[in-house]
Amino acid sequence: MSIPEPIDLKGLNTYSLYERTSKVTVNDFARPVRAGLSLRDFMDLLPDQLAARDLRATVRAVCTAVGMARPVILAMGAHVIKVGLNPVIIGLMERGVISCIALNGAGIVHDSEIAMAGKTSEDVTAVLGEGRFGAAKETGEFLNTAINKAAGDGIGLGQGVGAALLEAGFPHNDKSLLATAARLAIPVTVHVAIGTDIIHIHPDTDGSSIGKASHHDFRIFCAMVSRLNQGVLLHFGSAVILPEVFLKALTLVRNLGYQVKDFTTVNFDFIRHYRPLTNIVHRPTLEGGRGFSITGHHEIMLPLLAAAIIDGLETNQ
Repeated sequence: MSIPEPIDLKGLNTYSLYERTSKVTVNDFARPVRAGLSLRDFMDLLPDQLAARDLRATVRAVCTAVGMARPVILAMGAHVIKVGLNPVIIGLMERGVISCIALNGAGIVHDSEIAMAGKTSEDVTAVLGEGRFGAAKETGEFLNTAINKAAGDGIGLGQGVGAALLEAGFPHNDKSLLATAARLAIPVTVHVAIGTDIIHIHPDTDGSSIGKASHHDFRIFCAMVSRLNQGVLLHFGSAVILPEVFLKALTLVRNLGYQVKDFTTVNFDFIRHYRPLTNIVHRPTLEGGRGFSITGHHEIMLPLLAAAIIDGLETNQ
């Protein structure tokens, strides 16, 4: 086979740039940054493109949901707690923005250790070789006792741990999501995978209590999802468990006849994972609504989102 002659470009059919439809115009551009910007100024100067557009849409959706008394559900992995964001979330809870928090099992571990000792997240590498990882006495005893009592009382795991934190009067309860939720009567649902959390290696662990209390929470979460029309689900940092829980909750409530099709879902994470994109953003909104995915570190994106929401709510008052 011989090398062909270069193709002749003379016959290319052209069109006018000025008549062509274009995705980007100067009207979409950012405005110059200057010193002393307020948050509102900052949000206004962002370009009307991609994630900036989606962030604005997310803020509007949350503000609209709050104004209409529709649910704003925060589903989050424990990393959000470990990077120090509890005060930001508590601020949204106290302002009536967040209607429900869904956690994985690690969430109650880190949140409770913060409440008890003002610190959490041990150095796994330093202690794993000795078999000491996860063996903190107080953490295992407190949480397993609270879970076992919750199961015995017929309440959810999140409610049980929150109540136990308040009863214990720990010095840093004001930094705890679970204690704050118990104080404000905001549901916190905890969705546990047996064997994933350090408290499961402790002698007080009772699998039947964990299962009973966590399944109770799943049913509460389903009740919240059944009301999600015109509401918002914000998802931060759970790669597998909470995206799967949300998908099962959504199919259940639709199966039971609830019309849950007009809502907004937003996935925030610093890595684009398959399940959050598929089970939070794409699949749930095929029947209606909108799904967004915004990539960025939690310790930056969540405070930015919270500040924009608070600013938006005050602007609309």
